[in-house]
Amino acid sequence: MEHSNRIRVLIAKPGLDGHDKGAKIVALALRDAGMEVIYTGLHQTLPQIIKAASQEAVDVIGLSIMSGAHLPISQKLLGMMKEEGLSETLLTVGGVIPHQDIPKLKDMGVSAVFPGGTSFEDIVNGMNGIIQNR
Repeated sequence: MEHSNRIRVLIAKPGLDGHDKGAKIVALALRDAGMEVIYTGLHQTLPQIIKAASQEAVDVIGLSIMSGAHLPISQKLLGMMKEEGLSETLLTVGGVIPHQDIPKLKDMGVSAVFPGGTSFEDIVNGMNGIIQNR
C-alpha cells in the first residue's frame, strides 16, 4: 500500500458549540491546498477527538472553538494527547480567540492559533510551517 506524504489534519468541534460553517470552510481550504482532511462533525467530546486522531494517524488536530472555552479545552486535550501517545501530533486552535489568549495557548503547547478573520492563505501557510518546523 502506498502512503501519501500529504499533511493529515483532523478538524474537530469540541463541546456543545453548534457553529461549524467556519470549520467546514477551513477544511475545504486545507483540502484545496493538498492536505488530507478529516472533519469529525459537531459536538465532539475530547475522548472522541483523541480516538479519531489516533485512528486516522493525523499530523495535526485543528480545534474550531467559538464558545470561549479555548484555554481549558486546549489544556485538557494536550494532556490527553500526551497520555495517549499522541505527543508528536500537533494541536492548532481557531475560532473566536481573543488576541491576549494567543500567547497563553502557545505557552501551553498549541502549535498555531488562527483567530476569526485569519485568511485561508495564512492558515495554509501556518499549517505547512508547523509541519516543517516540528
